[in-house]
Amino acid sequence: MPLDPKRTVAELKELRSLTGDENGAQRVAWTDTWLRAREWFAKKLAELPVEHHYDAAGNNWASLAGESKKSLILGGHLDSVPNGGWLDGALNVVAALEVFRRFASEFNGRPPVTVRLVDWADEEGARFGRSLLGSSAFAATHSVPADRVRTDRDGITMEDALRRCGIEMGRFTEAEKERQNAAAYLELHIEQGPVLEQLGLPLGVVLGTKGVERHSVTFHGQEAHSGSTPMNARRDALAAAAKLALEIRNIARKHPDAVCTVGSLKTFPGIVTAVVGRCEATLDQRDLDARILAQMFQEAQDASRRFADEEKCTVEWSRIWSIEPVPFHPALLDLCEQAVREVSGTAHRMPSGPLHDAAEVSRAGIPAVMMFVQSLGGISHNKIEDTREEHLEMSVVAFDRLASKTVDWILRS
Repeated sequence: MPLDPKRTVAELKELRSLTGDENGAQRVAWTDTWLRAREWFAKKLAELPVEHHYDAAGNNWASLAGESKKSLILGGHLDSVPNGGWLDGALNVVAALEVFRRFASEFNGRPPVTVRLVDWADEEGARFGRSLLGSSAFAATHSVPADRVRTDRDGITMEDALRRCGIEMGRFTEAEKERQNAAAYLELHIEQGPVLEQLGLPLGVVLGTKGVERHSVTFHGQEAHSGSTPMNARRDALAAAAKLALEIRNIARKHPDAVCTVGSLKTFPGIVTAVVGRCEATLDQRDLDARILAQMFQEAQDASRRFADEEKCTVEWSRIWSIEPVPFHPALLDLCEQAVREVSGTAHRMPSGPLHDAAEVSRAGIPAVMMFVQSLGGISHNKIEDTREEHLEMSVVAFDRLASKTVDWILRS
């Protein structure tokens, strides 16, 4: 069965019709719609000579035994955010399925190395706020005690929701055995940003996933009557926070790939007739270079103290979450660039701001790399998310070439 990129596009549309509505994709993990998407995928796998099972964390595995037990893993995720796009995650899995078909056909069901396809469980974290759940179980970076008591908006615990789907969180560690013989991991994904479109390029080579520093920054001033308090007598916590929100843009602009975002502000007492006495801000900082990330964090802290002094306030910081940058494997980056150049004529290397399952796999010590395909308007997590069909087809061809090159690399290694 030769590679057929048009079939990938058709199957993506089929999945969209099955699991979406007028508001977009509804394949939120641990819901009936997500389970329906997995049933659809299982029927596709049933047409191939593969072993198929779910691991202890709910990750969906298909394996095509090869001459060598060393395995090439092709990965992605079928789950989506609510009202999401038709390609985020799904492209990874459906394109990998097409490459899987080609391997099964070309080598009469027995390729030179074992080829595996994984649909990770709950990459998005949309229902319970815990992203990369299945891949973290695989990589032994999970946090089961904290995760099992997470609740959704209806008060249902994560543990109960997973149990309804046949998954016991107490057995998550058993998913680690899927790492045995893993030699390389490849993932195709829509960019979810505007860079490739701005450059006029269909495909990109992903250098790695950016590290993240995420903090709560609270400024303390003095609540006071907005009518009777002179401007020079105010201790306005919002004024200090507003200065920081503007300054973090200057901090990020010193570095070509860095981003800094103040995503929320809460003011207290939060009424029109009172000077703000307390302002709580959230700060998200990302870069692929750990040194730059640390520098930006320090600069933001220094700036916050300076602005607090200017506004006669105080400031305190509280870490929400952090993760180190995860660079992808140098040899696989070169192979990915070769594949992209062969298909599109040029290649651009770029970091990923969003997190991906590939980062968890890499953290487990398995060589990994990602390939991006252009996103129209840079929009994702939205029903209008889209990519030109010709670019989708090119991405399948390039991903297939990357898979073949990686098989050769595994054999040489």
